[in-house]
Amino acid sequence: MLKGMRTSRLEAFRSWLSLNRRGWRLFVGVLCTLALALFLHFRETRFELLELNTAAPRYVVAQVDFEFPDYETTIILKQQAMQDVGDIYQIEDVQIRDVRYELEKTLIHDKQWRSAAPMSTFEEMYKASDEMETLLLEARFTDPRTLQKIREIGLSEQSFFEFVPASTDQGQLLPAEFWNKMRQGLESAGSFRKETIDFVVRSFQTRSWMLVKDAALIHSLRMQVGRALPEKMTRVQAGERIIDQGQIVSSRHLAMMQAMKQAISESHKVDDPLSMISSMLLAIIFVTISGLYFRIAQPAFIRSLRQVALFISIVILTLALAKLTEYTLLKSSSSVLENVRYPILAPFATILVCVLLSPRTALFAATFLSIILSVSLAIDHSRFLVLNLVASIVVIIASQGLRKRKEVFTVCMKSWFAAIPVLWAYTLIEGHLWTAALSVDIAASFVFLLSTAVLAVGLLPALETLFGVLTDITLMEFMDPNTPLLRRLAIEVPGTYQHSLVLGNLAEACAQSIGANGLFCRAATLYHDIGKMFNPQFYTENQQGTVSVHQLLTPVESAQVIISHVTDGEILGKKNNLPQEFLDIIREHHGTTLVYYFYRKQLELQGGKAEAVDERIFRYPGPKPSTRESAIIMICDTIEAASRSLDEVTEKTLTQLVNRLVAERADEGQFDDCPLTFEELSKVKKTLVQSLYLAQHVRIKYPKREK
Repeated sequence: MLKGMRTSRLEAFRSWLSLNRRGWRLFVGVLCTLALALFLHFRETRFELLELNTAAPRYVVAQVDFEFPDYETTIILKQQAMQDVGDIYQIEDVQIRDVRYELEKTLIHDKQWRSAAPMSTFEEMYKASDEMETLLLEARFTDPRTLQKIREIGLSEQSFFEFVPASTDQGQLLPAEFWNKMRQGLESAGSFRKETIDFVVRSFQTRSWMLVKDAALIHSLRMQVGRALPEKMTRVQAGERIIDQGQIVSSRHLAMMQAMKQAISESHKVDDPLSMISSMLLAIIFVTISGLYFRIAQPAFIRSLRQVALFISIVILTLALAKLTEYTLLKSSSSVLENVRYPILAPFATILVCVLLSPRTALFAATFLSIILSVSLAIDHSRFLVLNLVASIVVIIASQGLRKRKEVFTVCMKSWFAAIPVLWAYTLIEGHLWTAALSVDIAASFVFLLSTAVLAVGLLPALETLFGVLTDITLMEFMDPNTPLLRRLAIEVPGTYQHSLVLGNLAEACAQSIGANGLFCRAATLYHDIGKMFNPQFYTENQQGTVSVHQLLTPVESAQVIISHVTDGEILGKKNNLPQEFLDIIREHHGTTLVYYFYRKQLELQGGKAEAVDERIFRYPGPKPSTRESAIIMICDTIEAASRSLDEVTEKTLTQLVNRLVAERADEGQFDDCPLTFEELSKVKKTLVQSLYLAQHVRIKYPKREK
């Protein structure tokens, strides 16, 4: 059900495209104008960055006031701040455990402690000793400046004490203030009696302690101090020189120029009414000039809502892709993307327009978009314009005869090979034979054109389906004999299938002789008689033996069966989702011609009285051919069948047959609705005679091999 809804909506959209009303074409043009105005309005400021570690070709002056992240100053400040963190000492943990073990032995073997702390229990003494050991292991000693840094970065200073040993080679008596802190720690750690705390603290306080540096903590604290220091922002005034000519470009210079570029972009007021008006005015000018060009150079294009809507859709897609690419290149912090100078964007639209519309329209699209993008994007205008224009023209040239989707990648690679000399020429202009920037440009152009090929291959089927466009690629897919419909045709009605193959070659040759779409003629003829699969035995090419089924039917019944293959073919084509162009060929390849053989039979049965026979019963429903291709297929179908009845096949007899049958169709008005001229008709007849004559060439008789 959902699939049916999508199909109905697609058919409704295609029906709307086929209206070709001027109002709708103007509406699509207005949409294009609005999209172009938005693209021109929301533009980034172009600012060329210098290359790192190269000599600046000119001096650069700050255009506006701005602040930039001064990385070099920040690093220096961090180094200075890290130097403020002095040495940090801790008591040697082995000594702490030894003293703790001695105290434990004293509690076990020496009973004098009970007189010193008569109210304390052994268990309480033991737990207090454990807690004291933990406090000593956590204790750290440093200078007042380091303690101040610890407070500044928000770390807890509970385990830090102000004390610096005179020497680390011999034991040190720790200050009384430290032991007071230890006493307070024991008091807060548990419900110990005062006499217990005093005994345990005295047991540790009387010792000389070996202090060692805590290297891991020193390093960790210094790193935290460095990270906590905010990034230094240096302010630059407008008019201040950023870099002198010939000076080596450093990372600090690049940071300043990036910040100035950002400040200039932010100064651009998007909501300024005058800026909006200017963007809209430029968009109107571009669209109007384009419309006038198409009206003069390609009037058929400008009158087709389908083609105009497709062209504008591709243009809008390209503008969106260009804006996304610009945003990615400008906002990305990647050093690789920052070095991409010349994005190749116009070939994306060029290859789509070339395949879906025409090379002539694609050339205009390439020129139009190259100019629009070069003046709007934040890139080097002249070099971007030349590079994209050259790449697009090569795409147009290489796309001629494109028949398979994978050939799109070949086209884009040819365009890449053409872009390389352009990029190299720019490097030579700068006085260098080869630079790292050139390597980046070549690699970037490869990525852009490869992405173009991927996007084009992905979008082509969607655009073909949405707008009902039949490209050469799709035609080649329909000509695959393994498609279900052609396989059925070859198996169920082999005679009709062979007739369609021969007819396809004739129609293709005739179409090419007048510049029509020969590939379409060849593909469409494969399906023009699919309606014969319903009653294959009623058609001569599928009959075997001398007995005809029509001998059992009246002429009227026979005519209706023959005529029904048109309507049956249209129904079968719709069921198998054949393109509308193929369905038109199925309906038009007989036009409104008369099934003359059975009409004469019926006339004979009525004693030759024409008024007694309803001629309309014996005519195909039509309509008449509406295109040159449809008319060519009608002519070839008529003559290919008639040529099989000739007793003698010569160029003269074929010419007479072709002239007679074509004249009959012309006299009946079958070509009145198609744009086929007399000159083109003459070329078609001449090509048809030559093709049929060569197809009936005579071979020598091979003698039998004697035993």
